[in-house]
Amino acid sequence: MSRLPGFPWYAVGVLVVAAVAWTLPRWLPRAVVRLREWIFVRVNGVEGIPVPGPLVRPEHFERVYSDPAADGRSRGAGLSDLFWYWLAPGPQMHQEHLEPGERYRTVARTTRRVLAVSHRRSAELAGAAARRVLDELPAGRTSQVRLRDLMMPIWAEVYHELVFAEACPADVRALIVANADDVVTALKCCGLRHLDRRDRLTRHLRARVEAGTAPVTLPEPFTAEETTWYLQGTFFNTAVVQMSEAMAHLLLALAQHPSAQRDLIATLDDLDGEGDRALDRVIDEALRVHPLFGVAHRITSGPIEVEPGVTIPAGSVLLFNYLAFQRTGPAADDTFDPARWLTLRRGDAHFVPFGVTANRACPARGVAPVMMRAVTREVLRRYALVSTVRHTRSLPSRGPCLLVPPGAPSPGGVRRWWMRWTDRWADVRRSLVQLVLGTWMVVDARRVRLCTSYFEEVRP
Repeated sequence: MSRLPGFPWYAVGVLVVAAVAWTLPRWLPRAVVRLREWIFVRVNGVEGIPVPGPLVRPEHFERVYSDPAADGRSRGAGLSDLFWYWLAPGPQMHQEHLEPGERYRTVARTTRRVLAVSHRRSAELAGAAARRVLDELPAGRTSQVRLRDLMMPIWAEVYHELVFAEACPADVRALIVANADDVVTALKCCGLRHLDRRDRLTRHLRARVEAGTAPVTLPEPFTAEETTWYLQGTFFNTAVVQMSEAMAHLLLALAQHPSAQRDLIATLDDLDGEGDRALDRVIDEALRVHPLFGVAHRITSGPIEVEPGVTIPAGSVLLFNYLAFQRTGPAADDTFDPARWLTLRRGDAHFVPFGVTANRACPARGVAPVMMRAVTREVLRRYALVSTVRHTRSLPSRGPCLLVPPGAPSPGGVRRWWMRWTDRWADVRRSLVQLVLGTWMVVDARRVRLCTSYFEEVRP
């Protein structure tokens, strides 16, 4: 076919290229996520029974999760190699990854003792740490922050004081933040592991344990090294990361829902308890829309009867998907609406923000909401929150947000548009980084086989 004379084909080409480029932020990140999932399956193989899923319906989720036979944690699941890789050093002492037995029970008792803090003391600790960190921001002008980064020093101070019963020095806070940030950055495949950053905190904690200045230690036959790994993994990895993520989701949701933010501020200092109830509704809704846990895996030690004619055999890997479960039941949508909790009972919703009580629920479930209330109050007393970025459960962007102090001009439309535009294009870059680094880490974890190698030796 001959080309039409004089037809501006070059202009059509330019328009096509421009259209593809303009729409990249809408379709490329999702396509890359699907490619990453395909690569993961190719490297690790298909492993696990999704719950909820074809075999286990949503109405059986909590009962299957609570079954005594759903008690294996690491041994026998290839997926564990990847989690151990991300949680190094000492993943074998991480409370969530210990196998059931006396070692786990001893560690869990120790954690409960550390977190056995009154609500008043919890609020005081979190509020004071929030004030110190917020005081470091420039006074009187709008600041653009990453909410997860802003929150990490707060929780580093809180958990240091809970563990060591003393204020957290600035240099130690920096060690804790560097360690926690490296762990969560690797987990989200936004960066590779930097074990040297983690080792600095390990050496600091080990020195304190060996010097006898660490109030929290594990009894014999646990070693000083195992106590060090326990403290680092439980409190200065998981606790700091999860509380920072929880607060980032909560504050970002408020930043993107001005009416909910205004309603909350109006009741913030109510003395009749409505302030706490309003905060609890916002916290619950943030955790419902953006649950902290993605997929928790358990290995069955015996058969589990789901329903007549459906039995899960021993040795199965169950993949409990929190987001999928919370998208079923009477609160199945992804709309952020704290007012739903005025009429919706927790027990009626498919809502497990801190896990299932019968199977290693989050040990901080009693103090976490109280501390989150205190930090939210401190932030909202000082700033209005504004953000136009994409808000996802994984939050690889770390939650860009504008903090606007009283009296400062509200960010105009251009600044809001620029935040949205730069975040969309940053998401394109991040997705490609996650593809490359995530593939590398999945392959490397398969190579080093931390969990598999550990259990191939003689272990209690």
